[in-house]
Amino acid sequence: MTRWSSGPGNSVAPSTAKGELTSTSYGRDHHPRCFSVWMAGGGVRAGTTYGATDDFSYNVAENGVHVHDLNATLLYCLGIDHRRLTFKYQGRHHRLTDVHGRVVEPLLA
Repeated sequence: MTRWSSGPGNSVAPSTAKGELTSTSYGRDHHPRCFSVWMAGGGVRAGTTYGATDDFSYNVAENGVHVHDLNATLLYCLGIDHRRLTFKYQGRHHRLTDVHGRVVEPLLA
């Protein structure tokens, strides 16, 4: 399996942290609501586009995928049960997919 994903992009709006609009502060805020992931092999359905953003690529318009769901899907493709995979942190066992992760079936071949 090969996976590539973008990080949170910069918004097109003026930076709210800087307080004023200048040529150096314009578009410097991060906007983590929407990002792209490209996957190939490992049981992923070829040629599939899943989800969409609004016209400004600012908000999810349809079929948003939470990071827990993305991780559950990737682990499924690797043959790992995301509900059983845990790591110990601060004396408690945690799941990479928390309690919310679900495999995104439309992405599977």
